[in-house]
Amino acid sequence: MGGCIGISRSRSDGIDDPSGNVTRPNSAQKLTGNTRKNHPLCHETIRWKSDVPLTEGQLRSKRDEFWDTAPAFDGRKEIWDALRAAAVAAEAVDFELAQAILDGANISVPNGFLTECYDELGTRYQVPVYCLSYPINIVKEDSGRDSPAECSEPVDGGTEMVLKLRLSSTCMDVKLPVCTKDTIGMAKKKLQSQEGLEPSRQRWFFGGKLLGDKLRIEEAKIMPGYVVQVIVNHDQMSRVES
Repeated sequence: MGGCIGISRSRSDGIDDPSGNVTRPNSAQKLTGNTRKNHPLCHETIRWKSDVPLTEGQLRSKRDEFWDTAPAFDGRKEIWDALRAAAVAAEAVDFELAQAILDGANISVPNGFLTECYDELGTRYQVPVYCLSYPINIVKEDSGRDSPAECSEPVDGGTEMVLKLRLSSTCMDVKLPVCTKDTIGMAKKKLQSQEGLEPSRQRWFFGGKLLGDKLRIEEAKIMPGYVVQVIVNHDQMSRVES
């Protein structure tokens, strides 16, 4: 995903990892009990550069995808939930809260960073760097990668239809009038006008698949009466200055 280019503190014992994770040569192995080292959470920001420049919305979506899927592969869900909360608190520069969350869940951080953590059973958890800070080459939304043509109205609007959307923020269903030639990105803007939800905070799923902004409604093959799940991210992320 991206490479770590430094941590803004005097010690520099990190090794760049093209996957976006930070690995360290003196990492603790899978140990249990009090034999594992633990350090207070470092009050510094990991600086890194994304291989492909991302907008803030794309970064949020990538983060959400990681946090939603990580518990399915390894570790305990309650630990992943605690790590997510700690990451959000740390990025908001509330290190005291982040440390309290880690201590409450008995999570140790041998190197002082959430890139490598252990629970009290010795299970290892790795949080990718893109979940911890913004890349130095973040792209502003108003000059992002989505061109105006992708969000403009098509010449042929296609057939009008009404989508049934289930919002995670309210657990309620809403109806959204769209055209079959609309892209998902355009439909998100229509939902913003109707419900006040910023497009960058919306992720649409149908049939278990994430619907990309460039995909047209007709291409998504959403059948009448079927529900589209809309995951709404309300986390307030503070942009990290490069």
